[in-house]
Amino acid sequence: MAVAVPVSSSAQPRILLVTPPLTQLNTPYPATAYLKGFLGGRGYQVTQADLGLELVLKLFSKEGLGRVFAAIERGHFALSDNARRMVRLKNSYQSTVEPVIRFLQNKDNTLAPRICHSRFLPEASRFDNVADLETAFGTMGLTDQARHLATLYLEDLGDLIKETVGPQFGFSRYAEKLAMSATTFDALHEALQAPPNLLDQMLLELLDTLLVRTQPDIVGFTVPFPGNLYGALRLAARVKQLHPGTFTMMGGGYPNTELRSIREPRFFDYIDFLTLDDGEGPWLRLLEALGSELSVADCQLSDNQSLLATASQQPTTPNCNLTTDNQQLTTRNLQRTFLRNAAGEVQYVNYPHPDIPHPEVGAPDYSDLSLAEYLSVIEVLNPMHRLWSDGRWNKLTIAHGCYWKRCSFCDVTLDYIARYETAPATLLVDRIEQIIAQTGQTGFHFVDEAAPPLALRDLAVELLKRRVSITWWGNIRFEKTFTPDLCRLLAASGCIAVSGGLEVASDRLLALMEKGVTIAQVARVTDGFTQAGIMVHAYLMYGFPTQTAQETIDSLEVVRQLFQAGIVQSGYWHRFSMTAHSPVGKNPAKYQVAAVGPEPGPFAWNDLWHDDPTGTDHEQFGAGLTKALYNYLHGVALQEPLGFWFDFRVPKTTVPRHLIAQALQEPARPDASRPNNRLFWLGNAPELRQESGKKGNRAVLTFYEQAEDFEVSVPAVLGPWLQELLTRLSADYDAKVLLKDAAASYPAAANQPWEQFLQSQAWQQLREKGLLVL
Repeated sequence: MAVAVPVSSSAQPRILLVTPPLTQLNTPYPATAYLKGFLGGRGYQVTQADLGLELVLKLFSKEGLGRVFAAIERGHFALSDNARRMVRLKNSYQSTVEPVIRFLQNKDNTLAPRICHSRFLPEASRFDNVADLETAFGTMGLTDQARHLATLYLEDLGDLIKETVGPQFGFSRYAEKLAMSATTFDALHEALQAPPNLLDQMLLELLDTLLVRTQPDIVGFTVPFPGNLYGALRLAARVKQLHPGTFTMMGGGYPNTELRSIREPRFFDYIDFLTLDDGEGPWLRLLEALGSELSVADCQLSDNQSLLATASQQPTTPNCNLTTDNQQLTTRNLQRTFLRNAAGEVQYVNYPHPDIPHPEVGAPDYSDLSLAEYLSVIEVLNPMHRLWSDGRWNKLTIAHGCYWKRCSFCDVTLDYIARYETAPATLLVDRIEQIIAQTGQTGFHFVDEAAPPLALRDLAVELLKRRVSITWWGNIRFEKTFTPDLCRLLAASGCIAVSGGLEVASDRLLALMEKGVTIAQVARVTDGFTQAGIMVHAYLMYGFPTQTAQETIDSLEVVRQLFQAGIVQSGYWHRFSMTAHSPVGKNPAKYQVAAVGPEPGPFAWNDLWHDDPTGTDHEQFGAGLTKALYNYLHGVALQEPLGFWFDFRVPKTTVPRHLIAQALQEPARPDASRPNNRLFWLGNAPELRQESGKKGNRAVLTFYEQAEDFEVSVPAVLGPWLQELLTRLSADYDAKVLLKDAAASYPAAANQPWEQFLQSQAWQQLREKGLLVL
């Protein structure tokens, strides 16, 4: 007798969206929340789950560690000295793990003194090189010190698990090696066919409970990184085993870059539909097909298949009309979707539907995620990296794609970069308010590749207009549009940090990369952000094609000067990687490199090996660059010669020692030369009084602000005009008063011309206190 596929009683299919292990511990990855918000807005029944977080909470509990230690004792592993020490301390780990998790969830901050000042935590190898915590965190940072120590404690346990019962484990790189540069499916397939290890078992137990609760007709997996793929396929295999008629889908950053030419049919033993680029359109088309031409109720598992599934516990493919002669009818309207056809071959279907416009994707819906259960950890003492791992940040996109989309090392040919669309600031703030009401959190991480400066300006104005108080950070380009005044506006709207690509700090290489910036420009932009109180993180790159040893050392000197000037507070060196979808990967000859593999295979293909004809051994510079940067961001050894950081001879820098200082001394553009720029006042409306004195009649405007009160004195005839102007600007954020409009209303009776007034002490004082020219 055939086994019928479970179908929901409602007209709409039940959808389950899953984030597999492991992305971040401190905040939900937004892919499922975005898709849930979009589909929920169209009436679909959607549930989401972060099984990465749930696995960590199940594993790092008294019961979970008990299972780990028992499995280690049964397994007779050849343990390192570090692991043996930890096993001997198993009782201490089991008694402390749940208090530590509660502390990292911000549920018991009173534990901080015990973590810092007593032998509360058992310590293994991660504690061997603990930094001077008082220097790193200050005498007032007790909770932060404890959070860092508790993170090291978890990483110790992670090392033990990786060495023994869970070799694929990693807090941010779970099973990553199986998926990175995997041109064939063989290694993953072999790992998936092996019996589940302890971590796999725990993950499957979580899924089983979830399936019973949600009874889904479709299960979708987001795979943003290589490390998510193994867990997603393990989970999909379990879905197929328990509910063979349930459809499985996959999308995300990893398929978008790595699986665009997949030809591996075995992959579709686990996943029925693999989608590319934004998921909203493909999901909508598939759900429309399921609701009309694809009869889910007709999908049945034959007796033989049922017996096979029961006996071998292997994934099977249901016999449904998807794989019949009618397939051309049932799948013809799908969008950007891979599937396995009736002939057992991988087929790509992409009916030319229009993309879902960015303003119509809706707000992310976090409603059924356990937001209070996420962990705030401090892995390293880099201030920007802390933002990634500490705090619950609502993730939101200002615009789709990149407005620049020219950088030669970037995947500019792919949709997530190439298709640039914006949404109105009013709509973005609507979404922000909706998310705050849902999550209770006012922290936002704008996850754009490079947030557009003008869109950020409009967003900041709208936030200030509505008095919506948020704290936010995001990625930008260090372009000249980010003037000091725009930086001050962004800070007033809640911006606390920006990250941007300085990449190779060489004007020749920046031009070759088509970054569209220069070193001097970067210096002035980062100075503007820093002066506004916004932390700056610089992404740095070494090993770009044709980069010489001299240019690498010169780049380090530029970085040293940026830190010495105090205009960059954080940074990270990346080794250049050539990808198949970047301009370098598509035309290596233009950049004087030779692609030497790997050849495209039936599975993943993105990272390319290459030879650099200059012959520079880029790899040898990595450790020294990293060590120098670590010291610079702590303000240490900024005067040491650059050769100090390397254990081999390096060339002396050719960069002038005052390059950055000189760039910062370039005079600002005078206000009078910007008549079409908008005036914006960050302060309150002033009070006006008239005074008489030996120097004649004066008008005094008094301003009452949060941090201070101050007065501005101008000639009497200018007082009412200036009060009216500033009152209007403070009361009506929609009033776009241009500098030339203010000039036109400037009193004719004033005893100084407009251009002279723009250079007066009163005007400069107002500019300093918050009068912006945007």
